[in-house]
Amino acid sequence: MDILEYLRQWGGLARSGQLRDAGFPRRDLHRLTELGANQPRRGIFVLPECDKGLLAAVLNNGWLSCASAAGHYGLWLRSPPEQPHLACNHGHGNGFIRHRTVRFPGHPSLPVAAVEDVALHALGCLPPPASTAMATSAIRLHGVPRELLASRLRADRSGRARRILSQLDLRAESIVEVDAQHLLRTHGIAYDAQVFLPGIGRVDFLLGRFLIVEIDGFAFHSKREDMLRDRTRNNLSAVRGYTVLRYMPEHIWFDPGRVISEITTVLAAGPRQPGW
Repeated sequence: MDILEYLRQWGGLARSGQLRDAGFPRRDLHRLTELGANQPRRGIFVLPECDKGLLAAVLNNGWLSCASAAGHYGLWLRSPPEQPHLACNHGHGNGFIRHRTVRFPGHPSLPVAAVEDVALHALGCLPPPASTAMATSAIRLHGVPRELLASRLRADRSGRARRILSQLDLRAESIVEVDAQHLLRTHGIAYDAQVFLPGIGRVDFLLGRFLIVEIDGFAFHSKREDMLRDRTRNNLSAVRGYTVLRYMPEHIWFDPGRVISEITTVLAAGPRQPGW
C-alpha cells in the first residue's frame, strides 16, 4: 500500500512510529512532506484534508469522544461542537473539553474512543435531547446494551447521566423523533409512540387516544407512491375519527412553541366523535 493511501485510511494522519511499524522505510517518511503532508509536531504527519478533531486527539495524546465522535459512528447529533471533546488520561492541555475516563478499547484504526465510551461521555456531558439522541442511536444502531451503560454509571457523580439513561424511549427511529419526545415530555404531554392502528398502520405518536402526531423526515414525499400512501393514511385516519397533526423537523427544532400550542389546543378540544 502506498504511504499516502495508508495515511488516508487512518484519517489523514499518523505518527512516525506507527508508519515504521506498518513497514514503511524512513525514506518514505522523509518524502511525505514533498507529497503534501505537514508536520505540526515532530514525528506526526498530517494530510491537508485531515479531520481537525482527529488531529486534536493525536496532538493531545487522547481519543476523540462525546459529540466530536458522533460522526465517526453515525450517531444522531444535530450540530457539531465548537470545541473538540477528547478522552484523555492526563490533566494537561487546553482548547478542548476533557473526558477523563476510558473504559473500552477504542476505534481499531482511528484515535476515536469506543462507541460505548462515546455514549457514556455524551450522557454525562451533553444536555437532553442531544445526550438522549446520541445514547439512543448508540443502542439502536450499534447494539450497545442499555444495561452495560447503566452498569458503568454507578458512581455518585453519575446521577444525572443515570436519570437521562433511564428516560430513554428507544421507540424513536430518528433524531427528530427523539427531539419530539423530549418536547412533549418537558411540557407534560403524555404520549404513546410507534402505535399500530388497525386499518391505518403505524403512527409516530398517539396522544389522548385520538390525536395522531406524525413527524415527516427529510425524505418525506420523495416518491409519488409515498405521497399517495400518505394521503390514504390521512384520509382513513379522519374517517375513523382521529385528528392528525403533521410536522417537519424544522417545526420541532425551530418553532416548538407553535407545535406545543397546536397540540394542546387540539387535546383541550377533545375528540371530534363522542364516546371516545
